Amino acid sequence: MSTAGSPGKPFGHGGKPPLALIAGPTASGKSDLAVRLAKALVARGQPAEIVNADSAQVYADLQVLSARPSEEEMAGIPHHLFGAWDGAISCSAADWANAARAAIAQLHEAGTVPVLVGGTGLYMRTLLNGIAPIPAIDPQVREQVRALPQPEARAALETEDPEAATKLAPADTTRTARALEVVRSTGLPIAHWQAQTTGGIGGGIALHPVVMLPDREWLYERCDQRFAMMLEQGAVEEVEALLAGNLDPALPVMRAIGVREIAAWLQGKLSRDEMIAAGQLATRQYAKRQYTWFRNQSPDDWQHVESKNCDIDIYFESLLRF
Repeated sequence: MSTAGSPGKPFGHGGKPPLALIAGPTASGKSDLAVRLAKALVARGQPAEIVNADSAQVYADLQVLSARPSEEEMAGIPHHLFGAWDGAISCSAADWANAARAAIAQLHEAGTVPVLVGGTGLYMRTLLNGIAPIPAIDPQVREQVRALPQPEARAALETEDPEAATKLAPADTTRTARALEVVRSTGLPIAHWQAQTTGGIGGGIALHPVVMLPDREWLYERCDQRFAMMLEQGAVEEVEALLAGNLDPALPVMRAIGVREIAAWLQGKLSRDEMIAAGQLATRQYAKRQYTWFRNQSPDDWQHVESKNCDIDIYFESLLRF
């Protein structure tokens, strides 16, 4: 959703317009921090609005299961790109980046600070660095690559694109398959295409990034509590509506955390207790993957907050003085 805010003055004086970025795994407190930062900016006379960078929260169908902020949690701060896609339509990283780029440009034109918040690192990287112009992959090549066991795919990649293989962990099935299908389909290594990325906004903005990486045990406990609360807040009804829509099971909205587990319970394949345990496990595993991605893949100059609280006056000092 989006609501109107107070107009600001266009950024000038030859400086780059600011963009706050708050990243981290699910249940780490990103949304609350984004609202606190935006309110602190507004209190200083600087309009600020929040832009979503979470691949689940883009879908209108996943209000509860994506932990999309409620009107109360938004606290009067305008929010953008939350629930902006129908679940029947897949939102790719490129689709989201195009929409985010337009929203951020509009906010900057109005003199408003965008606060980008989410847990989807690929979205953020695509927005900031641009996207590689990789041609469409031949469907037969994709099918053949995806059918390979990981050891065979890894061995093939070491032969056909040794540069990509050196950058990937042996167990990284997703990126191994992607690199292999690219070189087989295009005849060129994935690095060739990645060197030609276009459309990134990173060079034209003053980025103020913070990555929230709190204690893992605290985070996992929050994940368990959140999933249990979702069941009481309408998650079951959301999954019932998705099933009633007969959507393609391959769509991202149907693969969102919690959807398959709740669907299995509704279909009599799991008991309620088994469903809760499976949903909590899936949430923790997702948080773990996000945690690992942001710890290892985010740029070295992105500040890491390793406590469960973030002092905005310290971590966003330069932005608050902008």
